[in-house]
Amino acid sequence: MDITRILPEECLCLIISLTSPVDACRSAMVSHALRSVADCDAVWEKFLPSDYKSIISGSSSSSSLLSLGKKDLYFYLCSYPILFQNGTMSFQLEKESGKKCYVLGARALTIIWGDTPSYWTWTSLQQSRFGEVAELRIVWWLEVKGKIDSKILSPNTNYVAYLVFKLNKRYARGFSRRNVTLQFIVNEFVSKVWNVSLEQEDNPQHVRARGDGWMEVEIGEFFNECGDDGTVEFSLMEVNGYTKQGLILEGIELKPKNFAN
Repeated sequence: MDITRILPEECLCLIISLTSPVDACRSAMVSHALRSVADCDAVWEKFLPSDYKSIISGSSSSSSLLSLGKKDLYFYLCSYPILFQNGTMSFQLEKESGKKCYVLGARALTIIWGDTPSYWTWTSLQQSRFGEVAELRIVWWLEVKGKIDSKILSPNTNYVAYLVFKLNKRYARGFSRRNVTLQFIVNEFVSKVWNVSLEQEDNPQHVRARGDGWMEVEIGEFFNECGDDGTVEFSLMEVNGYTKQGLILEGIELKPKNFAN
């Protein structure tokens, strides 16, 4: 039975929009008639976050992105992170679910003595999605903090937060066989505190190489239920007083659990 001959197009659009992006793509392969429905803007508008226009409007390519068809826009946002908030944050979609992924760039973080050139320098790297990353020259007190409003995250989603970084192998010092403290706080309640080495050789089970040329280590995992007006805070600390240098910070990434870069 060909349902495209029985149900009006509006009903078919509604049915497909209540499934998932994966199911919509499968539906488009069933028949030519169903493909035109499964690919229409009315369906893919439902798969995009409700605030996608306000996020995109803060990017430098907003006009060209908003002129795309909704399906093309969806897959563009899955494949290419866009920068917003004056280039200090990036936004992307998880392809199968349409869940939101964010990276707080180094400029969006609070870095103690981050604007003191003798302690930290700001530089550009080809591997970074951001215009600037922070490179540690030398400190004895390392403290980096970040914060994000839970309301901009996808609701009913398990998120994992990662510190995205690398060590300058030419002169990194103070991280080999020494731990830093990672912590995250959800709505003012401390959810996790743990000590971890940033050296992959010392800590292969926690530090891993990403596909984009950076390293990552998990800060913590949390469930974002309704996206109420709460906050999630993150911190990296090492304040034992010994010299540290050569850490390069890309930022802090929040992505749905099991999302692969």
